[in-house]
Amino acid sequence: MTRETPGVATPQPHRPAVPVGLSSASVWPQPVRAAFEMAADLGYDGVEVMVWADATSQDVSALSRLSEQHGVPVLAVHAPCLLITQRVWSSEPEERLRRAVVAASELGASTVVVHPPFRWQRRYAEAFAELVASLEETSGIRVAVENMFPVRPPNSWDRLRGNRAAGLSAFRPSPDPTETGFRHYTLDVSHAAAAQSDPLELMRRMGDGLAHVHLTDGTGAPRDEHLLPGHGTQPCAEVCTTLGSGGYTGAVIIEVNTRKARTADQRAAQLAEALLFARLHLEPLRV
Repeated sequence: MTRETPGVATPQPHRPAVPVGLSSASVWPQPVRAAFEMAADLGYDGVEVMVWADATSQDVSALSRLSEQHGVPVLAVHAPCLLITQRVWSSEPEERLRRAVVAASELGASTVVVHPPFRWQRRYAEAFAELVASLEETSGIRVAVENMFPVRPPNSWDRLRGNRAAGLSAFRPSPDPTETGFRHYTLDVSHAAAAQSDPLELMRRMGDGLAHVHLTDGTGAPRDEHLLPGHGTQPCAEVCTTLGSGGYTGAVIIEVNTRKARTADQRAAQLAEALLFARLHLEPLRV
């Protein structure tokens, strides 16, 4: 218990202005349980659950127990949108998104991350914007549509014409959700790198709709690298500084590739480095 001295302000424990969470994708191929354990051990502010083949990631009751056991809140739920998760929860993408919103609500998470529809999901794509808006309205959960990247990025002629949606894309109508316009967005820096787009410019286009960030890095190669922040060529530090000083109210999630870590200690060291990078650049200097 803190004893107060008359006339002297009692120091308050520091609370981060922007919470930094750990994506369960960052511990793959370890199960989601490892993400909660590592987030607690390293001092992360929460976890983003990637719903995929791991049965625990699909089980709200099991996730709730992990959250309580480790004292780590669920900050966001990533809807099953990958090619390998096309039958997780349901074969219908609409139902997968609805279940992700229900899971987020039951887990106390404020955000669901979702990818734009694939090109072959025509019915889903046609109703996607309306579905997202309806789910947000009825649930109070932010459904933040994530920027993706084309199979082949735009060439120099495409960029000269200002056609950001050019290139060979697997998404409909575009891997860039600002082309359609949504209330809330997720910025993924590695995806921006793979699309050869400027993440700072993408942030500006998302504006006040930016609700969630995947902090990771890339080199600009046409593939999804998910490097540790500071290990690629993207302006990760500037992204963080902009978020920390601009009234951003969402979370920053470390979503990186640690598959090459040979031991649990190596993986922990990488995720500790990423957390330190985020906090150093997110928080303004305190006197």
